[in-house]
Amino acid sequence: MTCRQSHRGFGAIAAIVVLVVLASLAAALVRLGVGQQVAASQSLLAARAGLAARAGVEWGLFQALKGSWTGCTTGAGGSSQTLDLGADTGMRVTVTCSRSSYNEGESSPGVPRVRTVWRIQATACNGSASCPDAAMATQQGYVERQRETTAVR
Repeated sequence: MTCRQSHRGFGAIAAIVVLVVLASLAAALVRLGVGQQVAASQSLLAARAGLAARAGVEWGLFQALKGSWTGCTTGAGGSSQTLDLGADTGMRVTVTCSRSSYNEGESSPGVPRVRTVWRIQATACNGSASCPDAAMATQQGYVERQRETTAVR
């Protein structure tokens, strides 16, 4: 007597396993692609913020050295102005200027040589109001870059 077992349905189980494996692979690839896209977007925003901060430092130096930034005060606090570069880069830049004067030697006997030091600090961000924007700092996609320079004349 021969015992015959039915193997019906085995192909359906194998097909379901293969489909689950392929769906998991597809989901992993989509997730990886989205992560790469977010990283590339953050990198682009960071580069824009860095260049906007550099532009703010250059603008501040130009204003301070030509003497048109009358609010560039003596002391650590300084004064600040906000540049709105939103139309071009989506960034705002807060430029702060402070200056101090000191005597460095003598230009002639008994006449001190006065030097002025300007400290220009620029903070660029993609916030809505001003930089740094504490309200936006915890939001995804927020970037902020800062540059600082010192000039002596």
